[in-house]
Amino acid sequence: MSSPQPSPPALTHATTASSFEAMFPASGPVVWHGAWTTSVMRPSAAPWFETWAEQGFMNQSLRQVVRVHTGGTQVRIRLSNAYSHTPLRLTGASIGGTAGAAAVRPGTLRTLRFAGLPSTTIPAKGRAVSDPVALPTEPLDQLTISLYFKEATGPATYHQLSMATTYRAAGDHHRDPAAAAYTDKVQPAYGSWYYLEGVETSGKHRLPSAVVTFGDSLTDGFGATIDRHDRYPDLLAQRLLTAALPRPVLNAGIGSNKLLTDAALGGDAGIARFARDVLDQPHVGTVIVLMGINDIQQTFEPARSTSPEATPVTARQLIEGHRTLIRAAHARGVRAVGATLTPYRGAAGWTPAGEEIRSRVNQWIQTGGEYDTVVDFACALDPDGTGSITEDLHMGDHLHPNPTGYRAMADAIDLASLGQ
Repeated sequence: MSSPQPSPPALTHATTASSFEAMFPASGPVVWHGAWTTSVMRPSAAPWFETWAEQGFMNQSLRQVVRVHTGGTQVRIRLSNAYSHTPLRLTGASIGGTAGAAAVRPGTLRTLRFAGLPSTTIPAKGRAVSDPVALPTEPLDQLTISLYFKEATGPATYHQLSMATTYRAAGDHHRDPAAAAYTDKVQPAYGSWYYLEGVETSGKHRLPSAVVTFGDSLTDGFGATIDRHDRYPDLLAQRLLTAALPRPVLNAGIGSNKLLTDAALGGDAGIARFARDVLDQPHVGTVIVLMGINDIQQTFEPARSTSPEATPVTARQLIEGHRTLIRAAHARGVRAVGATLTPYRGAAGWTPAGEEIRSRVNQWIQTGGEYDTVVDFACALDPDGTGSITEDLHMGDHLHPNPTGYRAMADAIDLASLGQ
């Protein structure tokens, strides 16, 4: 099998801006598109790095930076209180263009309102969508969202691994364009996102349907570079823009996530969260599924073999789990792309028995004919079929790609196979 051709250079902002209008002439009513998303989780203590999820916030401002994959003339955000048993009082919120770190570009700061009010209460297990604000954006723009909580929030619904820096300030600074007050950030800065579930854009341009990437830490981007947007979904979005095929690419990965069972540190099982995190996104057309390695390695890894989460798994069970996702996608008219499970020989959780399961699941993905099409991520990271990720493509743990490995994954995707 020949190696995929490398992607063209990443599109510059100027190129994106000049081509966007021509690609999608104005027509029809305003339509909202997903520009950015993350999958929310129950608050927990992360064993790998500090988070603010369990302690929550009180009289503090949060500043979170995201990069959008669509442009438009208006923007709005989605907030989630899904994993709280009490209402969440949001005192104030704003959005603006990112000037670098925690600073906002002058003249772009907009107050966010909810049903016309500058504050809102999100019910326990509920969500909120802000009113639209006029804020012109282009694909690959970075936006800064600031949230102020005067009252104690309690433990926070969040996304554990953001690979982006989140900033915190004492007191109310959600309307400050300057970064001076935002002196606190998690170290080491793997970062997390809090309450923020999605950003949507709209305008006069109707875009093609979104691509959602669904998976675990290999989709979430562990091993990528902090604040550099070099996870495979980010690089796929850049490839689509460069090829004049711009589409939203929404990252629905969760580190440590499993397909079949819930995990205290990895969120709800893939089959349980698929509808919320994939099918309920705005205008979804395609999903890329990369799931199963955690089910396998956490079954056989000796350190976890006595854990309640270490439910033994078989290839047949994983295949049935994938079939559940395929059926759900097809029932909603969504194209399902199956990704082969990537190699992990040399990682702490590798065993011969686990490798046999990976091989059997991959054979089914490639030859079973149940996915609409297949992307061979295993070959992208292990072109010689050794069972191990090539040395220069992983971050040092033989499991997670480095930025070069994530580039190889993005390059392995046939853009035409994603449909329209």
